[in-house]
Amino acid sequence: MYVIGSACIEEKAGECVDVCPVDCIEEGEDQFYIDPDVCISCGACEAACPVTAIFYIDDLPEDEKPYYEKAVEYYKNK
Repeated sequence: MYVIGSACIEEKAGECVDVCPVDCIEEGEDQFYIDPDVCISCGACEAACPVTAIFYIDDLPEDEKPYYEKAVEYYKNK
């Protein structure tokens, strides 16, 4: 699964949404979020992101880990 991190904040380029084959990326108030229950880990979003905001969960830098929880909370409250 992939996570969208801090580089997306206020940037919201959106190329990731266009390439996702399972439509698991939604625009939130300040960034895009990947639904952890729907993501198939294809990597298309990571390759398309022009601001390098998307990380595979196992490669997520320590300082970006809160963004995984932020995505979980976003989808939990939908």
